[in-house]
Amino acid sequence: MSAETVTISSLGAKGDGVAHDSNGPIFVPFALPGETVSIARVKSEGTIMSFATTSPDRVQPPCRHFGPDGVGGTCGGCSLQHLAKAPYNEFKRQILIDALKSKGLEAPVGDIFEAAPHQRRRLVFTVRRRESGIVIGINQAETHHVVKIEECPIASNGILSRMDAIYTIARAAGSDAFRITVTETLTGLDISLDGLRGGLGDQERRAVTNAVIKLKGIARVSANGEIVIEPNKPLLDFDGARVALPPGGFTQATLEAEAHMAELAIAHIGKAKKVADLFAGVGTFALRIARTASVFAVESDEKAIKALDQGARTTQGLKPVSIERRDLFRRPLMTSEFKTFDAVVFDPPRAGAEAQCLELAKSQVKKIAAISCNPLTLARDLAILTAGGYRIDKVTPIDQFLWSPHVEAVATLTKG
Repeated sequence: MSAETVTISSLGAKGDGVAHDSNGPIFVPFALPGETVSIARVKSEGTIMSFATTSPDRVQPPCRHFGPDGVGGTCGGCSLQHLAKAPYNEFKRQILIDALKSKGLEAPVGDIFEAAPHQRRRLVFTVRRRESGIVIGINQAETHHVVKIEECPIASNGILSRMDAIYTIARAAGSDAFRITVTETLTGLDISLDGLRGGLGDQERRAVTNAVIKLKGIARVSANGEIVIEPNKPLLDFDGARVALPPGGFTQATLEAEAHMAELAIAHIGKAKKVADLFAGVGTFALRIARTASVFAVESDEKAIKALDQGARTTQGLKPVSIERRDLFRRPLMTSEFKTFDAVVFDPPRAGAEAQCLELAKSQVKKIAAISCNPLTLARDLAILTAGGYRIDKVTPIDQFLWSPHVEAVATLTKG
């Protein structure tokens, strides 16, 4: 380890400050462009020891777990609380612009849709049993140490206000180490216990059940994907369509971002009469679109597509919704299958939709709305579509994961 003084020139893709020397880049977490800092260096990574100059963009972090001096605290959940709002938003927007440029795409990129504090309705906690008792929190960056969360400016108040109940359920589970995914739904918290070695034993299952019976506001507890107790179906609302979230099921992290992404997609497809929704999940977009168009929803996860189907069947006023369970990575819809569709919406996992876009690019579908949580795979997929004759109308960055380097996007495309 060596000590040296460096000047930060930019922010890297992970939010680290980046300096340079003759050997290449040096990554310094929690440093900002324009700052001169003394660092303890190991290879290409540096830890801030002191500041010679600080950036005017440096602000007081809102959370004590981040560290009051803005150079990193104990919790590894956030990485950019020390950066002022305007440069923070531009940093995220630039990540998307750079990803598009890496594929030779000059697309109009709109202003970022901003996340606000206390909007996250879905959080994953780590649980560890210590001599002093159960600890529920977030891993410290680059370590297995779990930081007990006593405040969290990103989490919804619906989750924060029920931490006592979450602790009660964690204690009843009995395991020394596991994860808890907590999702706030219309009918209460959906709590998923994952990583339990051997699952829950009979004694622990009874303990969890008895604990939930005495608690209020818990819709369901599942363990390793199996329901333990379900006082209420954990319901989500998609423009009036109610869907029961399957155990361990995916939903967008914030209601506000979800609604905005859906608005952008629906506004783009306009008066389309028949729409294909690919990687449809539990119906986040499909059931909203079905208010004005018939929808063909495709999803590989059996529980998710069944939940979507049930939501469509129990909601009045929808246009026809048909479904197919299909792995679009291995068996994408072929070009000929798109002949009857006016528009396509797709929202794949981080790996993107390369195989599907290769087929879609050859189709004559007029309008496409592409939703993505990974700018790099989105750029690759958009390059495939533009090579097939599509025009990118606009790309809108979406900040759903506040104070992190993650950025989502909605891209709208037209052919003809």
